Amino acid sequence: MHHTKLGPITAFIQNHFRHFNAAALHDAAAAYQQHLEQGGIMLITLAGAMSTAELGISLSEMIRQDKVHAISCTGANLEEDIFNLIAHSHYRRVPHYRHLSPEEELALRKQKLNRVTDTCIPEAEAIRKLERILYQHWEEAQKNNERLFHYEIIYRCIQSGSLTPYYETDPKNSWVVAACEKGLPIWTPGWEDSSVGNIFAAAVRKGAITNSHVIKDGIEQMNALADWYLEKSCEQSIGFFQIGGGIAGDFPICVVPMLRQELQTEVRLWGYFCQISDSTTSYGSYSGAVPNEKITWEKLGIDTPRFIIESDATIVAPLLFAYVLNW
Repeated sequence: MHHTKLGPITAFIQNHFRHFNAAALHDAAAAYQQHLEQGGIMLITLAGAMSTAELGISLSEMIRQDKVHAISCTGANLEEDIFNLIAHSHYRRVPHYRHLSPEEELALRKQKLNRVTDTCIPEAEAIRKLERILYQHWEEAQKNNERLFHYEIIYRCIQSGSLTPYYETDPKNSWVVAACEKGLPIWTPGWEDSSVGNIFAAAVRKGAITNSHVIKDGIEQMNALADWYLEKSCEQSIGFFQIGGGIAGDFPICVVPMLRQELQTEVRLWGYFCQISDSTTSYGSYSGAVPNEKITWEKLGIDTPRFIIESDATIVAPLLFAYVLNW
């Protein structure tokens, strides 16, 4: 970027974002870029409702331009990117959501509109449509005695073309489609609490899926992540970019102490750390702790570049990605 003309957003951040959380964003973005320039790779974690916030518009380009190399996210973030892709025109915005009465909420429920803050996900068009396609792929995997990760089934839905007739927005804005095209691993720890997790549990209860082991479990995900980390960290430093808190971040970050402490493997620590967080550290959360605490857990080293941006991820993440992409 030193040799190319600065994009307008990058130039704006450099000129205006000089102090406090704005400076933290600027510093974290510059260090992200430096990490990549030095040959490092990046794992990104997604908590909250980032996909429904349509973070895919910028994240997909980060993936296409090889600025993201693996993802850990909640089950909700994986499926909600697809929901938006196949039901975009049926979503409803509710800008006055703070003033809804319980009766108005019930009216939304009766219209099968599931609200996330100011945005309603259309159950019939999004969830039920995906459910039908997932059933086909789960049943096929079961018939062939296959065992797959949750994201691998989603990738099959994309690669097979089963979803294509239902696209309602440009697939270039889907981060899952971009990840699928790049063959990135997506770990979804604790995905059982998502809509698709509930659908899968129901399929097992109904006997439509006779064996829940068609989908590989959480420990298998952790060991796949360990394999990935061991392979990739031989050659390069791996950074950790965390959006929000929770299991999406806690699960992958601890692969390093697991390898170092439980398995006595000489493996490098995370080489970059940034979290966009709104957590209050003094409440005792792991995922909202200041980065220095992670040194005591053998996740980060004293020389690891580390940043925390205490702000709204839906505002910060697209700006930070824009900086890295030189938009």
